[in-house]
Amino acid sequence: MDLFSQLILVILVTSFLSFQWLFHRVSPWVSPRASSGFLRLADQQKVEWNSRTVSTLHALVVGFFCLYILLFDDAVNEDPVWGDPTLVKINVGMTTGYLISDLLIIFYYWKAIGDKFFVVHHLAALYAYYYVLGQGMLPYFANFRLLAEFSTPCVNQRWFFEVLGYPKSSKPNIANGMAMALVFFLVRIAVMPLYYSRMWSVYGTEAFYRVPPEGRAAWIISSVSLDVMNVMWMHKIARGCYKVMCSARRHNVETRENGKTD
Repeated sequence: MDLFSQLILVILVTSFLSFQWLFHRVSPWVSPRASSGFLRLADQQKVEWNSRTVSTLHALVVGFFCLYILLFDDAVNEDPVWGDPTLVKINVGMTTGYLISDLLIIFYYWKAIGDKFFVVHHLAALYAYYYVLGQGMLPYFANFRLLAEFSTPCVNQRWFFEVLGYPKSSKPNIANGMAMALVFFLVRIAVMPLYYSRMWSVYGTEAFYRVPPEGRAAWIISSVSLDVMNVMWMHKIARGCYKVMCSARRHNVETRENGKTD
């Protein structure tokens, strides 16, 4: 194992241990000080709260690193299939450590947060990341997919508001819902043309055929499948956002009418 591969292994293990520490120590200590509502939660809700807190931290760190690579890593942008994957490997290594940590937490606290969908999602992601960490291929596309992490904090915040008892028509909930819909659209839907145009630009090239058939299949099938789900989720988010906004508008109208009556 070369020196850089050893470094990536250290990053992966460090990431795993850090996210375990954040889940078991940091979040349980910080959360009740940040929100008194944490103490009123059931034990299973506290487990999910800590899990989502760690998820949000991971999303922010990896998301901004991903954005930096997309903007400033010329090697990866110029050769999306076989460009120098150094920075991408570091980012994917951190994500891999997080995914393994989260899988362990899901299995250990299955009754509280067990979800077959997340298990399948994490395992599929780990399989795809093998080609990046193990063979250094497709760095641009692997990193590009991490842009989706920017939508995670708003999704988690919606759950936090729900367990804390915030009405769906409350201003914080509405603001978060609109932000979630906007960010989800930007990082998962609006970027599709750019992603698939880069995929099409390398299709059939020598670099493309240097990727083994199983790697090409995993890349293309996972991309299309994930984006089908993204479109379905975007539809649900947009409908939910529209319903909440309509409900809030009706509530405001009723409030004004009651005020006039009084």
